[in-house]
Amino acid sequence: MGHLDELGIRPVINAAGAYTMLGGSRLAPGVAAAMTGVSDTFLDLDLLQRRVGARIAELTRNEACFVASGAAAGVAIAIAACVAGTDPAAIDAFPIGGTRDVMIQASHRNGYDYSARMTGVRLVEVGATDRAASEAELRAAIGPSTACVLFFAGPQYEAHTLAVDRVVAVARAAGVPVVVDAAGQVPPVANLWRYTREAGADLAIFSGGKGIRGPQTTGLVLGRPDLVEACLANANPRHSLGRPMKVGKEELLGILAAVEWTLAQDEAALVERWERMAARWVAGLEGAAMPGVAVRRGFPGLHDNVPQCIVKVPGWTVVQRDAFVAALKAGEQPVAIRAGTSPDEIQLNPMFVREGEGLIVLDVVREALRREVAVRA
Repeated sequence: MGHLDELGIRPVINAAGAYTMLGGSRLAPGVAAAMTGVSDTFLDLDLLQRRVGARIAELTRNEACFVASGAAAGVAIAIAACVAGTDPAAIDAFPIGGTRDVMIQASHRNGYDYSARMTGVRLVEVGATDRAASEAELRAAIGPSTACVLFFAGPQYEAHTLAVDRVVAVARAAGVPVVVDAAGQVPPVANLWRYTREAGADLAIFSGGKGIRGPQTTGLVLGRPDLVEACLANANPRHSLGRPMKVGKEELLGILAAVEWTLAQDEAALVERWERMAARWVAGLEGAAMPGVAVRRGFPGLHDNVPQCIVKVPGWTVVQRDAFVAALKAGEQPVAIRAGTSPDEIQLNPMFVREGEGLIVLDVVREALRREVAVRA
Protein backbone atom coordinates (compact mmCIF):
# COMPACT_ATOMS: atom_id res chain seq x y z
CA MET A 1 0.00 0.00 0.00
CA GLY A 2 3.05 2.29 -0.10
CA HIS A 3 2.36 5.54 1.72
CA LEU A 4 -0.59 4.09 3.65
CA ASP A 5 1.73 1.52 5.21
CA GLU A 6 4.27 4.22 6.00
CA LEU A 7 1.55 6.30 7.66
CA GLY A 8 0.14 3.35 9.57
CA ILE A 9 -3.30 3.59 7.96
CA ARG A 10 -5.31 0.48 7.18
CA PRO A 11 -7.85 0.52 4.35
CA VAL A 12 -11.46 0.26 5.47
CA ILE A 13 -14.11 -1.93 3.87
CA ASN A 14 -16.84 0.59 3.16
CA ALA A 15 -20.25 -0.87 4.02
CA ALA A 16 -21.57 2.58 4.97
CA GLY A 17 -22.02 4.25 1.59
CA ALA A 18 -20.76 7.36 -0.17
CA TYR A 19 -19.51 9.51 2.69
CA THR A 20 -16.84 12.19 2.64
CA MET A 21 -15.33 10.93 5.89
CA LEU A 22 -14.53 7.63 4.17
CA GLY A 23 -13.08 9.21 1.04
CA GLY A 24 -16.26 9.61 -0.99
CA SER A 25 -16.51 6.73 -3.43
CA ARG A 26 -14.39 4.41 -5.55
CA LEU A 27 -13.28 6.11 -8.78
CA ALA A 28 -15.00 4.70 -11.85
CA PRO A 29 -12.82 2.94 -14.44
CA GLY A 30 -11.08 5.47 -16.66
CA VAL A 31 -11.33 8.38 -14.25
CA ALA A 32 -7.80 8.17 -12.85
CA ALA A 33 -6.39 7.85 -16.38
CA ALA A 34 -8.33 10.92 -17.51
CA MET A 35 -6.92 12.88 -14.57
CA THR A 36 -3.31 11.83 -14.98
CA GLY A 37 -3.53 12.27 -18.75
CA VAL A 38 -3.96 16.02 -18.38
CA SER A 39 -1.78 16.49 -15.28
CA ASP A 40 1.32 17.66 -17.18
CA THR A 41 -0.60 19.85 -19.64
CA PHE A 42 -1.20 23.61 -19.55
CA LEU A 43 -4.43 24.98 -20.99
CA ASP A 44 -7.12 27.64 -20.68
CA LEU A 45 -8.90 26.56 -17.48
CA ASP A 46 -11.91 28.76 -18.12
CA LEU A 47 -12.38 27.27 -21.57
CA LEU A 48 -12.00 23.74 -20.21
CA GLN A 49 -14.64 24.43 -17.53
CA ARG A 50 -17.06 25.66 -20.21
CA ARG A 51 -16.41 22.80 -22.63
CA VAL A 52 -16.64 20.13 -19.93
CA GLY A 53 -19.80 21.78 -18.59
CA ALA A 54 -21.38 21.83 -22.04
CA ARG A 55 -20.57 18.16 -22.58
CA ILE A 56 -21.93 17.10 -19.17
CA ALA A 57 -25.07 19.17 -19.74
CA GLU A 58 -25.62 17.37 -23.03
CA LEU A 59 -25.06 13.96 -21.43
CA THR A 60 -27.44 14.69 -18.54
CA ARG A 61 -30.19 16.25 -20.69
CA ASN A 62 -29.71 19.67 -19.09
CA GLU A 63 -29.30 23.10 -20.64
CA ALA A 64 -26.07 23.95 -18.83
CA CYS A 65 -23.61 22.70 -16.22
CA PHE A 66 -21.03 24.20 -13.91
CA VAL A 67 -18.46 21.91 -12.27
CA ALA A 68 -17.89 22.83 -8.62
CA SER A 69 -15.35 21.54 -6.11
CA GLY A 70 -18.00 19.36 -4.45
CA ALA A 71 -21.72 19.65 -3.83
CA ALA A 72 -21.31 21.93 -0.79
CA ALA A 73 -19.25 24.35 -2.90
CA GLY A 74 -21.92 24.04 -5.56
CA VAL A 75 -24.56 25.21 -3.10
CA ALA A 76 -22.48 28.23 -2.05
CA ILE A 77 -21.78 29.29 -5.62
CA ALA A 78 -25.36 28.63 -6.74
CA ILE A 79 -26.68 30.86 -3.93
CA ALA A 80 -24.12 33.51 -4.88
CA ALA A 81 -25.33 33.27 -8.48
CA CYS A 82 -28.95 33.81 -7.41
CA VAL A 83 -27.97 36.82 -5.29
CA ALA A 84 -25.41 38.59 -7.47
CA GLY A 85 -25.85 37.24 -10.97
CA THR A 86 -22.93 38.43 -13.09
CA ASP A 87 -22.80 41.96 -11.64
CA PRO A 88 -19.16 42.65 -10.61
CA ALA A 89 -20.14 45.02 -7.81
CA ALA A 90 -22.60 42.56 -6.31
CA ILE A 91 -20.08 39.73 -6.62
CA ASP A 92 -17.51 41.84 -4.80
CA ALA A 93 -19.96 42.56 -1.95
CA PHE A 94 -20.02 39.06 -0.40
CA PRO A 95 -20.70 38.29 2.39
CA ILE A 96 -23.76 40.48 2.18
CA GLY A 97 -24.80 40.69 5.83
CA GLY A 98 -28.38 39.41 5.72
CA THR A 99 -29.71 41.80 3.10
CA ARG A 100 -31.10 38.95 0.97
CA ASP A 101 -33.20 35.96 2.00
CA VAL A 102 -33.18 32.28 1.07
CA MET A 103 -36.36 30.36 1.80
CA ILE A 104 -35.95 26.88 3.27
CA GLN A 105 -38.41 24.43 4.78
CA ALA A 106 -37.78 24.11 8.51
CA SER A 107 -37.59 20.33 8.14
CA HIS A 108 -34.70 20.76 5.70
CA ARG A 109 -32.33 22.57 8.07
CA ASN A 110 -29.05 20.66 8.35
CA GLY A 111 -25.30 21.15 8.55
CA TYR A 112 -24.99 21.58 4.80
CA ASP A 113 -27.02 24.79 4.80
CA TYR A 114 -23.85 26.45 6.10
CA SER A 115 -22.85 26.58 2.45
CA ALA A 116 -25.74 28.97 1.85
CA ARG A 117 -25.19 30.97 5.06
CA MET A 118 -21.53 31.64 4.28
CA THR A 119 -22.62 34.02 1.52
CA GLY A 120 -24.23 36.23 4.16
CA VAL A 121 -27.84 35.50 3.17
CA ARG A 122 -30.49 35.08 5.81
CA LEU A 123 -32.19 31.67 5.87
CA VAL A 124 -35.94 32.08 6.39
CA GLU A 125 -37.69 28.95 7.61
CA VAL A 126 -41.11 27.95 6.32
CA GLY A 127 -43.27 25.30 7.98
CA ALA A 128 -42.05 23.32 10.99
CA THR A 129 -39.50 20.61 11.70
CA ASP A 130 -42.22 17.98 12.11
CA ARG A 131 -44.45 18.91 9.17
CA ALA A 132 -44.21 20.06 5.60
CA ALA A 133 -44.61 23.71 4.74
CA SER A 134 -47.82 24.59 2.94
CA GLU A 135 -47.94 26.33 -0.40
CA ALA A 136 -49.68 29.26 1.29
CA GLU A 137 -46.89 29.59 3.86
CA LEU A 138 -44.22 29.54 1.18
CA ARG A 139 -46.12 32.03 -0.95
CA ALA A 140 -46.50 34.40 2.00
CA ALA A 141 -42.82 34.13 2.97
CA ILE A 142 -41.43 35.05 -0.47
CA GLY A 143 -40.82 38.77 -0.81
CA PRO A 144 -38.72 41.40 -2.60
CA SER A 145 -35.54 40.35 -0.75
CA THR A 146 -35.90 36.64 -1.59
CA ALA A 147 -32.96 35.41 -3.66
CA CYS A 148 -34.14 31.82 -4.09
CA VAL A 149 -35.72 28.79 -2.44
CA LEU A 150 -33.26 26.13 -1.27
CA PHE A 151 -34.62 22.57 -1.35
CA PHE A 152 -32.80 19.54 0.09
CA ALA A 153 -33.67 16.26 -1.64
CA GLY A 154 -33.35 12.88 0.01
CA PRO A 155 -35.21 10.14 1.90
CA GLN A 156 -34.48 11.72 5.28
CA TYR A 157 -36.58 14.78 4.41
CA GLU A 158 -39.54 13.27 2.59
CA ALA A 159 -41.86 12.71 5.57
CA HIS A 160 -42.08 16.44 6.28
CA THR A 161 -41.53 18.05 2.90
CA LEU A 162 -43.63 20.08 0.50
CA ALA A 163 -42.81 18.30 -2.76
CA VAL A 164 -40.33 19.90 -5.10
CA ASP A 165 -42.81 20.36 -7.96
CA ARG A 166 -45.16 22.27 -5.65
CA VAL A 167 -42.27 24.39 -4.37
CA VAL A 168 -41.32 25.14 -7.97
CA ALA A 169 -44.88 26.12 -8.86
CA VAL A 170 -45.09 28.63 -6.01
CA ALA A 171 -41.60 30.03 -6.57
CA ARG A 172 -42.01 30.33 -10.33
CA ALA A 173 -45.23 32.30 -9.91
CA ALA A 174 -43.26 34.70 -7.70
CA GLY A 175 -40.33 34.90 -10.13
CA VAL A 176 -37.92 33.27 -7.67
CA PRO A 177 -35.50 30.45 -8.62
CA VAL A 178 -35.42 27.07 -6.86
CA VAL A 179 -32.06 25.45 -6.05
CA VAL A 180 -32.15 21.72 -5.24
CA ASP A 181 -29.33 20.12 -3.26
CA ALA A 182 -29.46 16.51 -4.43
CA ALA A 183 -25.87 15.68 -3.51
CA GLY A 184 -26.37 11.98 -2.81
CA GLN A 185 -29.35 11.31 -5.06
CA VAL A 186 -27.55 9.22 -7.69
CA PRO A 187 -28.64 6.48 -8.16
CA PRO A 188 -30.92 6.64 -10.00
CA VAL A 189 -29.10 8.45 -12.79
CA ALA A 190 -32.45 9.81 -13.99
CA ASN A 191 -32.32 12.24 -11.05
CA LEU A 192 -29.65 14.13 -12.97
CA TRP A 193 -32.44 15.51 -15.13
CA ARG A 194 -35.55 14.79 -13.05
CA TYR A 195 -35.28 17.80 -10.74
CA THR A 196 -34.57 20.24 -13.56
CA ARG A 197 -36.25 18.92 -16.71
CA GLU A 198 -39.21 17.22 -15.02
CA ALA A 199 -39.81 19.00 -11.68
CA GLY A 200 -38.78 22.38 -13.08
CA ALA A 201 -36.08 23.41 -10.60
CA ASP A 202 -33.78 26.14 -11.85
CA LEU A 203 -30.62 24.46 -10.55
CA ALA A 204 -29.91 20.97 -9.19
CA ILE A 205 -26.65 20.12 -7.45
CA PHE A 206 -25.02 16.69 -7.23
CA SER A 207 -21.84 15.36 -5.67
CA GLY A 208 -19.37 14.15 -8.25
CA GLY A 209 -17.69 11.89 -5.70
CA LYS A 210 -20.64 9.79 -4.57
CA GLY A 211 -22.82 7.68 -6.86
CA ILE A 212 -21.29 9.21 -9.99
CA ARG A 213 -17.91 7.85 -8.85
CA GLY A 214 -15.83 10.80 -9.93
CA PRO A 215 -13.21 12.76 -7.95
CA GLN A 216 -14.48 13.54 -4.46
CA THR A 217 -13.63 17.21 -4.94
CA THR A 218 -16.17 17.68 -7.72
CA GLY A 219 -19.84 18.53 -7.92
CA LEU A 220 -22.32 19.31 -10.67
CA VAL A 221 -24.57 22.38 -10.81
CA LEU A 222 -27.10 21.64 -13.55
CA GLY A 223 -29.86 23.80 -14.99
CA ARG A 224 -30.60 27.26 -16.30
CA PRO A 225 -27.94 28.72 -18.62
CA ASP A 226 -28.11 32.24 -17.15
CA LEU A 227 -27.66 30.95 -13.61
CA VAL A 228 -24.83 28.65 -14.69
CA GLU A 229 -23.19 31.69 -16.32
CA ALA A 230 -23.60 33.47 -12.98
CA CYS A 231 -21.97 30.50 -11.23
CA LEU A 232 -18.98 30.91 -13.54
CA ALA A 233 -18.83 34.63 -12.72
CA ASN A 234 -18.79 33.87 -8.97
CA ALA A 235 -16.19 31.10 -9.20
CA ASN A 236 -12.50 30.43 -9.65
CA PRO A 237 -10.35 31.65 -11.35
CA ARG A 238 -12.02 35.03 -10.75
CA HIS A 239 -11.48 36.78 -7.42
CA SER A 240 -14.87 36.05 -5.90
CA LEU A 241 -16.57 34.06 -3.19
CA GLY A 242 -15.76 30.91 -5.15
CA ARG A 243 -12.04 31.62 -5.60
CA PRO A 244 -10.99 29.25 -2.77
CA MET A 245 -13.25 26.50 -4.21
CA LYS A 246 -10.86 25.66 -7.00
CA VAL A 247 -11.57 22.92 -9.56
CA GLY A 248 -8.40 21.86 -11.36
CA LYS A 249 -7.96 20.52 -14.85
CA GLU A 250 -7.53 17.02 -13.45
CA GLU A 251 -10.88 17.14 -11.64
CA LEU A 252 -12.64 18.57 -14.68
CA LEU A 253 -11.51 15.74 -16.95
CA GLY A 254 -12.08 13.22 -14.17
CA ILE A 255 -15.72 14.15 -13.57
CA LEU A 256 -16.41 14.13 -17.30
CA ALA A 257 -15.05 10.58 -17.54
CA ALA A 258 -17.11 9.57 -14.49
CA VAL A 259 -20.35 10.96 -15.91
CA GLU A 260 -19.72 9.19 -19.21
CA TRP A 261 -19.04 5.91 -17.40
CA THR A 262 -22.04 6.24 -15.07
CA LEU A 263 -24.50 6.90 -17.86
CA ALA A 264 -23.18 3.89 -19.81
CA GLN A 265 -23.85 1.42 -16.98
CA ASP A 266 -26.67 -1.11 -16.76
CA GLU A 267 -28.29 0.42 -13.70
CA ALA A 268 -30.74 -2.45 -13.26
CA ALA A 269 -27.82 -4.89 -13.04
CA LEU A 270 -26.10 -2.71 -10.42
CA VAL A 271 -29.27 -2.57 -8.33
CA GLU A 272 -29.65 -6.34 -8.63
CA ARG A 273 -26.10 -6.81 -7.37
CA TRP A 274 -26.80 -4.58 -4.38
CA GLU A 275 -30.04 -6.42 -3.67
CA ARG A 276 -28.23 -9.79 -3.66
CA MET A 277 -25.59 -8.57 -1.25
CA ALA A 278 -28.11 -6.93 1.09
CA ALA A 279 -30.20 -10.12 1.03
CA ARG A 280 -27.09 -12.20 1.83
CA TRP A 281 -26.39 -10.02 4.84
CA VAL A 282 -29.99 -10.18 6.03
CA ALA A 283 -30.04 -13.98 5.72
CA GLY A 284 -26.64 -14.38 7.36
CA LEU A 285 -27.45 -12.20 10.34
CA GLU A 286 -30.93 -13.66 10.76
CA GLY A 287 -29.37 -17.13 10.69
CA ALA A 288 -27.13 -16.24 13.60
CA ALA A 289 -30.24 -16.32 15.81
CA MET A 290 -29.02 -13.67 18.23
CA PRO A 291 -31.62 -13.08 20.95
CA GLY A 292 -33.55 -9.86 20.46
CA VAL A 293 -31.70 -8.80 17.30
CA ALA A 294 -34.01 -8.09 14.34
CA VAL A 295 -32.76 -7.88 10.75
CA ARG A 296 -34.55 -6.60 7.66
CA ARG A 297 -34.04 -5.10 4.23
CA GLY A 298 -34.37 -1.33 4.15
CA PHE A 299 -34.94 1.04 1.27
CA PRO A 300 -34.10 3.75 0.62
CA GLY A 301 -31.00 4.33 2.72
CA LEU A 302 -30.40 7.22 5.03
CA HIS A 303 -28.97 9.42 2.28
CA ASP A 304 -29.21 7.40 -0.91
CA ASN A 305 -31.34 5.09 -3.02
CA VAL A 306 -29.47 1.84 -2.39
CA PRO A 307 -31.01 -1.22 -0.63
CA GLN A 308 -29.70 -1.69 2.89
CA CYS A 309 -29.45 -4.35 5.57
CA ILE A 310 -30.95 -2.87 8.74
CA VAL A 311 -30.05 -4.39 12.12
CA LYS A 312 -32.07 -3.48 15.21
CA VAL A 313 -30.74 -4.16 18.72
CA PRO A 314 -33.54 -3.26 21.17
CA GLY A 315 -32.35 -1.38 24.22
CA TRP A 316 -29.33 0.18 22.55
CA THR A 317 -28.71 3.80 23.41
CA VAL A 318 -27.14 6.24 20.97
CA VAL A 319 -23.88 5.94 22.91
CA GLN A 320 -23.89 2.14 22.70
CA ARG A 321 -24.76 2.12 19.00
CA ASP A 322 -22.10 4.69 18.14
CA ALA A 323 -19.49 2.82 20.19
CA PHE A 324 -20.32 -0.34 18.24
CA VAL A 325 -19.92 1.46 14.91
CA ALA A 326 -16.63 3.02 16.02
CA ALA A 327 -15.28 -0.33 17.25
CA LEU A 328 -15.92 -1.95 13.86
CA LYS A 329 -14.00 0.79 12.06
CA ALA A 330 -11.11 0.46 14.52
CA GLY A 331 -10.98 -3.36 14.41
CA GLU A 332 -8.31 -5.69 13.07
CA GLN A 333 -10.22 -5.71 9.79
CA PRO A 334 -11.73 -2.21 9.71
CA VAL A 335 -15.33 -2.18 8.49
CA ALA A 336 -17.35 1.03 8.20
CA ILE A 337 -21.11 0.81 8.67
CA ARG A 338 -23.68 3.53 9.25
CA ALA A 339 -25.62 4.42 12.39
CA GLY A 340 -29.33 4.08 11.65
CA THR A 341 -32.18 6.53 11.87
CA SER A 342 -33.09 5.37 15.39
CA PRO A 343 -30.77 4.89 18.39
CA ASP A 344 -31.04 1.09 18.26
CA GLU A 345 -30.31 0.56 14.56
CA ILE A 346 -27.30 0.18 12.29
CA GLN A 347 -27.22 0.05 8.49
CA LEU A 348 -25.06 -1.95 6.08
CA ASN A 349 -24.83 -0.49 2.58
CA PRO A 350 -23.54 -2.64 -0.34
CA MET A 351 -22.85 0.19 -2.78
CA PHE A 352 -19.04 0.08 -2.61
CA VAL A 353 -18.51 -3.43 -1.24
CA ARG A 354 -16.72 -5.78 -3.61
CA GLU A 355 -17.97 -9.36 -3.92
CA GLY A 356 -15.06 -10.77 -1.94
CA GLU A 357 -15.59 -8.19 0.80
CA GLY A 358 -19.27 -8.98 1.33
CA LEU A 359 -18.58 -12.15 3.32
CA ILE A 360 -15.90 -10.37 5.37
CA VAL A 361 -18.45 -7.67 6.30
CA LEU A 362 -20.96 -10.36 7.28
CA ASP A 363 -18.44 -12.24 9.45
CA VAL A 364 -17.13 -9.10 11.17
CA VAL A 365 -20.59 -7.68 11.94
CA ARG A 366 -22.04 -11.04 13.00
CA GLU A 367 -19.21 -11.76 15.44
CA ALA A 368 -19.33 -8.23 16.86
CA LEU A 369 -23.10 -8.52 17.38
CA ARG A 370 -22.70 -11.89 19.09
CA ARG A 371 -20.18 -10.39 21.50
CA GLU A 372 -22.48 -7.45 22.10
CA VAL A 373 -25.46 -9.70 22.86
CA ALA A 374 -23.34 -11.95 25.09
CA VAL A 375 -22.11 -8.99 27.16
CA ARG A 376 -25.66 -7.76 27.65
CA ALA A 377 -27.07 -11.19 28.53
